[in-house]
Amino acid sequence: MTDLVVRRLLIDMHAPFERHWCGGDAFRSALFNALSMSFPVGEQFFIDSVRAGFKTLPPALQDQYRDEVQGFVGQEATHRRLHALFNGHLEQQGLVNEWGPRALERMKLLEGQDPRHLLGITAANEHFTAILADWMLRNADLLASADSRLSTLWLWHSAEESEHRCTAFDIYHAVGGNYEWRLKWFRRVSLIFIGDTLRQTLANLRRDGTLWKWRTWTSAAQTLFGKRGLVRQTFGPWRDYKRRDFHPSHHDSTLSQRWLAESSDRFATVGA
Repeated sequence: MTDLVVRRLLIDMHAPFERHWCGGDAFRSALFNALSMSFPVGEQFFIDSVRAGFKTLPPALQDQYRDEVQGFVGQEATHRRLHALFNGHLEQQGLVNEWGPRALERMKLLEGQDPRHLLGITAANEHFTAILADWMLRNADLLASADSRLSTLWLWHSAEESEHRCTAFDIYHAVGGNYEWRLKWFRRVSLIFIGDTLRQTLANLRRDGTLWKWRTWTSAAQTLFGKRGLVRQTFGPWRDYKRRDFHPSHHDSTLSQRWLAESSDRFATVGA
C-alpha cells in the first residue's frame, strides 16, 4: 500500500518556451518532447485501466486500495493536464504529435478486453516511466533549462511516477493477473514504447531541421549510451521486470522522496 498525494505545481505553463529548451540541446529537447506527446493519451488509458480493474475487486480489496487508486488517478490526471499545455507549445513551434493519435488507434483494438489485460499493459508502461523517472532524477542536470518551469515540470513528474510505480502492478495481481501474461505484455509494450519513442524523436528532429547535424548525433550517442546514458543506466532495471518474483518496490525511490521533500515550495498539496 502506498499513500499518494495529489500536488498542484506552482508554475504557469501558459507562457511559451524556447524550441531547444533543454540546455540548448536539440536531441534531448526532441527526446523529452516526444515522451511528453505520449502522456495525455497514455495517462488517460492508465487512469481508465486502473479504475476498471478496481471496480472488479471484491469490497474488502476495494476498501484496501481505494485511497491509493484515488491518489494515482489524481496524480496522473494532473500530469495529463500540464503536459497537454506543454504539448500545445510544441504544436505552436511546428512539431506534429504522431504518437498520440497512433496510440489512440491501438487502444480501439483493446475495447471490450478483460480488465486484466489493460492492467498488464498499464503496469508494463508504468515500469518504463518509473525507471525513466529514476534516470531523470539521477541525472537532473541533463534537464537543465534557462526556463525553471520546465525543469520543475519534468522532475516533479518523475518524482510522482516513482512514487506511484506500484499501483497498477498491485491492482493487476489483485484482480488475478498472472506472471505469464505480465511478461507477454511487457515484451509487447517494450517493443512499442521504444519504437514509438524513436519514431517521434526523429520526426521532431526532422521538423526542427536538426536531424542531420553532427552535434545532434553526438548528443544522441552521449545521452543514450554514454557513461550516464539512458540505455546504459536503465537496462538492468528494465530487465528486472522479467523476474517472476519482481515487485516495483524492489527499486529504490530515495531520489523521488528527496526531491519531493526538498522542493515543497514548488507545489501545493490538493485537499490539504
